[in-house]
Amino acid sequence: MIEVLLQHAPVEKLAAHFHDTYGQALANLHAVLQCGVSVIDSSVAGLGGCPYAKGATGNVATEDVVYMLDGMGIQTGVDMDGLLQAGQFISDFLGREPVSRAATALLRKRAG
Repeated sequence: MIEVLLQHAPVEKLAAHFHDTYGQALANLHAVLQCGVSVIDSSVAGLGGCPYAKGATGNVATEDVVYMLDGMGIQTGVDMDGLLQAGQFISDFLGREPVSRAATALLRKRAG
């Protein structure tokens, strides 16, 4: 899809937005990064959803995106510690578990 879009719009005008319903958001983000897309939407603790797609989960978690980009050597300027705190705060406030795999692993590692 990105390759077709690139025939009609410059890559600087494109952004990626994925939900993680089937656990494919990071793989999809990796693919669009390889096509040159550098603007990525994400959501702290994976909050959000899609009212149009029954059963859809939240947006890809910012914590997971930042962890992946860091592992790829891509500078984001995002403070992971602050991000983890924000995700934990809003998840506690909403009474729900964070859906970020990276946040879950990093917080367990720090606690244990």
